Amino acid sequence: MRFEQKEDGSCEIIFSNEELKIINNEKKLYLTSETLRHFGNVLMAMVHAWNEKFDEKTKKLITETDTTVEGTNVPNKK
Repeated sequence: MRFEQKEDGSCEIIFSNEELKIINNEKKLYLTSETLRHFGNVLMAMVHAWNEKFDEKTKKLITETDTTVEGTNVPNKK
């Protein structure tokens, strides 16, 4: 999977065909400890970069442990 952040601070998570097959069949992705370590390292760098692009309102949002996070379709995609 790869993450593509847009100038407005939004992001698309793009899955490979193989990942899509696994998600479709298993409804989840499994990350080995090594893969999770790499994912975490990449994610930390991306979080820093993402925060640079967020507007001030978004930067002030607070996420609680019970906050629901849901993906959506890409707006205005044709």
